[in-house]
Amino acid sequence: MNNSNFNWGTGRRKCALARVRVRPGDGTVMINERTVEDYFPRVVWQLNALRPLKTAGIEGKVDVFVRASGGGLTGQAGAVRLGIARALLKLNPELRPVLKKDGLLTRDSRMVERKKFGQKGARGLRQFSKR
Repeated sequence: MNNSNFNWGTGRRKCALARVRVRPGDGTVMINERTVEDYFPRVVWQLNALRPLKTAGIEGKVDVFVRASGGGLTGQAGAVRLGIARALLKLNPELRPVLKKDGLLTRDSRMVERKKFGQKGARGLRQFSKR
């Protein structure tokens, strides 16, 4: 594949990373050489990942190729969403107001809180007895 006619976008969420390539085409969406339905078994993940295409109104008009790694499927779906939005922005900068209004260009900065010593988890403390 010739990479010169692709627009690239990188998306991250939690520990997941998605490198997205977008080009004008017939609507093919491949994630790690698999279809979206095959890679994301839950419909919620599929809808979340492909939301930028729907918001921009260009479903079926661009081909999307994704290399996703790290984290779980929820994080990867979020990373794919950000990566697609950023790649679409490079493809057509006029889409910025539409994507920004829907919050698709914002990186979700929430990460897992670390476990603290002497506790069961990040916030879980041992049971306290006053008497």
